[in-house]
Amino acid sequence: MNTTPSKTTDLSKTASPADDPEKSSADAAVTEDPTATAVPAEDRDEAAVPAEDRDEAAVPAEATDQAEDDGLEPEDLEPEDLEPDPFTEARHGVGAGATAVVSAALGIVALTGAWSGRVAAERETLMGQIQTAGGSSAAQQISEIYGDAWHTTALVNGVFAVLALLVGAFVLARPAFGTPATRPQPAWIRAVALAGVALGTLGVLISAGMYFDLFLSLPVAGTPAG
Repeated sequence: MNTTPSKTTDLSKTASPADDPEKSSADAAVTEDPTATAVPAEDRDEAAVPAEDRDEAAVPAEATDQAEDDGLEPEDLEPEDLEPDPFTEARHGVGAGATAVVSAALGIVALTGAWSGRVAAERETLMGQIQTAGGSSAAQQISEIYGDAWHTTALVNGVFAVLALLVGAFVLARPAFGTPATRPQPAWIRAVALAGVALGTLGVLISAGMYFDLFLSLPVAGTPAG
């Protein structure tokens, strides 16, 4: 009876995963989660960038240019340093705005009259009465009592009008001289300054007409009958 020797398997000779790296890597690839999606290259690049580099990349180009002008390096800038100061924002244009308001106020005073002009006119009236108390003609009394007070009022109003004109013109011309401003002049400041210039110009014209008796001439005393 012929017997065939049975084939036995030597477990010690079985290939292990460590002996076959290609098979082990293939098995690992099979065991991966099939629902996982591939991460785009851009997301992987952003994820690989540290947080500090992303903060530096967030620095605006204008701030970088300003830092280069000041001799600083862009990496020296901090994000909190780029935020505008609220107090600086509130103070912007305060001086120019106040000056423009002063110009408009002086123009209004030039047109309506000031208490200083009224006091000066009353003083001229009193001096005219004193000078004509000893006896004088009617024309001289009109000139000394009424004419001088009228001209004094016109002169005082003209001074206020010239001041309004000069102050308003200064506010309008200020941005063109000196250190250039970082931001343009607010529109309301220019509007108020233009109003002051217009009122000042009108006041100068009216005061000149009053002083030289262009609008109203002095009364003329009639010749007594006889």
